[in-house]
Amino acid sequence: MESIVHRASTTANVSWAQSLASFIGEATKDRNMVVVLMGVAGSGKTTVGRLLAASLGWRFIDGDALHPRSNVAKMRAGIPLDDVDRDPWINELTDVMRTSEARQGDVVVACSALRASHRARLREAGDIRLVYLKVDYGTAYERLEHRAGHFMPPILLQSQLDALQEPHVALEIDGRRAPAWIVAQIVEWLNSPSSAAVDSRTHAQATRGHGPEARR
Repeated sequence: MESIVHRASTTANVSWAQSLASFIGEATKDRNMVVVLMGVAGSGKTTVGRLLAASLGWRFIDGDALHPRSNVAKMRAGIPLDDVDRDPWINELTDVMRTSEARQGDVVVACSALRASHRARLREAGDIRLVYLKVDYGTAYERLEHRAGHFMPPILLQSQLDALQEPHVALEIDGRRAPAWIVAQIVEWLNSPSSAAVDSRTHAQATRGHGPEARR
């Protein structure tokens, strides 16, 4: 499979304003887009998604808000979801995304999208750009421990990592980085031809200040 590697500059934020203005300026009403932020719990999907949507003036959809009550109850009880639980949720989210796109609106979506089959279903909603926020177990677990008011306990993190099938068509970003930095990388990527490439995998990574990322 072809691989397109993008390594982010440590000075990427310098051109953030220009990249944002350029992307918004080139957007047209007949070019509706859905940016899906995927990854395990604690990867920063919601935080980055809200910031990206606010920066672009797009609608934000939090996939967690569409979980049926049965799924929420299982997670609150510390019981991992399986594909039988996730499939109706993914179908509902796809329908919501498709409706938003039909209304001439660009959308940012936060969704774990752990399985390849989930992502294939989501792509039926329209012009999808997939962003994979990749984090190690320790980072994600620490974030979940300090997250208040959410139904998923940290104990379920390992089950998500076990279920995760990493994407081959996505922008991969180090989810340990600051949200503003990540948003800048996404906007830069959306401005590039590689964001629409098929069967490609792009990476935005910064090694300065980080040790080797933990592997399962």
